[in-house]
Amino acid sequence: MAHPDPTVKEIGRDDLIHRMHEGERFIIVDVLSHDHFERAHLPGAINVPVLMLRELAPILFTDQDEIVVYCANFQCTASTTAAKILMQMGLTDVLDYKGGILDWLDGNLPIIRGEEHHHEFRESA
Repeated sequence: MAHPDPTVKEIGRDDLIHRMHEGERFIIVDVLSHDHFERAHLPGAINVPVLMLRELAPILFTDQDEIVVYCANFQCTASTTAAKILMQMGLTDVLDYKGGILDWLDGNLPIIRGEEHHHEFRESA
């Protein structure tokens, strides 16, 4: 059942790294535009721009999935918006990595650039 105004749970960089190293199963979603995704994204991330979430979420995610969303940095609100959208759609295991790509880079962690990725969903023109 969908919640009208869900409280978004957050995940920090250290916890996210730990979960990655432990091999935990979750889907990491970059909710920025395709251009931002091309420039840099977290390893294993898929690109689903926030404006396309309502359309693509039912195709990509099930209520059994744990989903981590992120955007650019702590000031960017796209990941929080995305988390709320997903939760309103009935997905309950959603975490917001509020630090985003900038926080990841501040930790000197690896990123993927350009054509090194295979999972993207472009916005319709």
